[in-house]
Amino acid sequence: MSGLLIPVAIFIGVTVLVAAVIFLLSDFGSSSTEDRLEILTGKQAKKSEETGIMKEDFMNSTSGGFSALTGKLFKSFQNMGMFFEQSDSPLRPDQFFMMSSGCVVVGVVLGWASKAPIPLYPVFGIAIGLVPYFWLRFRRNRRFKKFAKQMPDAMELIARALRSGHSLSSGINVVVEEMPTPIATEFMMAYEEQNLGVPIERALKNMMKRMPNMDLKFFVTAVAIQKQAGGDLAEVLDKIGYIVRERFKIMGHVQALTGEGRISGLALQGLPIALFLVVYYMNPDYVMMLFEEELGKQMLFYAIILQILGAFVIKKIVDIKI
Repeated sequence: MSGLLIPVAIFIGVTVLVAAVIFLLSDFGSSSTEDRLEILTGKQAKKSEETGIMKEDFMNSTSGGFSALTGKLFKSFQNMGMFFEQSDSPLRPDQFFMMSSGCVVVGVVLGWASKAPIPLYPVFGIAIGLVPYFWLRFRRNRRFKKFAKQMPDAMELIARALRSGHSLSSGINVVVEEMPTPIATEFMMAYEEQNLGVPIERALKNMMKRMPNMDLKFFVTAVAIQKQAGGDLAEVLDKIGYIVRERFKIMGHVQALTGEGRISGLALQGLPIALFLVVYYMNPDYVMMLFEEELGKQMLFYAIILQILGAFVIKKIVDIKI
């Protein structure tokens, strides 16, 4: 067992180093489109004049190292509410965690019923316990994709409303009345916010937080610039809709060209697991050497690490950003 401590320590050290690098890069790149929108709409300067430096901002700016990393971790847990909202979850957070706990128990029972090795019980439990989480991620991604496909039509509707003499808020209301969910739901929330007195730029930015879509950022940026400098917003929205449609065409070609790579990745990731299960049920004593012998434990540990790295590399190869 002592021979396994060295590779485990190395893996933990490398993981901490990678997390630190990612944290530094994300810290340097934190001022993105949202920050520029704050400057364009004048919100950032107004906040600094009225409220000064908030305690949370002061802590984020002055603390570093472990404290800042801990703050980011707590922030990720606080964003779970946004995750449930983005996925349009029918479950409350307490119901979700109860379901996940029940799935963990079911996974352990399945491992025991299939007469798997005892060290694999946690693997079964974690694998089944993550099913509700991946289900929510599937709902969230499907909702994001549907929203992105509806964006060109929404831009055209708003542009037509503006050309016919309506205001921007009336154009947003047209989207709410004429289009299906999820884009109608999100624009309805923005429309209700501005009816309650929230500036239209702030309402659109809140929608952008709920739906992190690149085309929506273009729309919000165009509205912010038009409010400050003027211009023909309808023409800009028509061009945004055209760009979005052309991007979807390119994405279709990319999906077709990378289809073989995605299928190969699934086969390469699933084949070792399937082969392990087949050999275990054909000759359990042969497989148990991986759990009983010191060298077998090290081989199993490195195999899992290489499997994860392989999945990450394949995903980077086939996942082409457009």
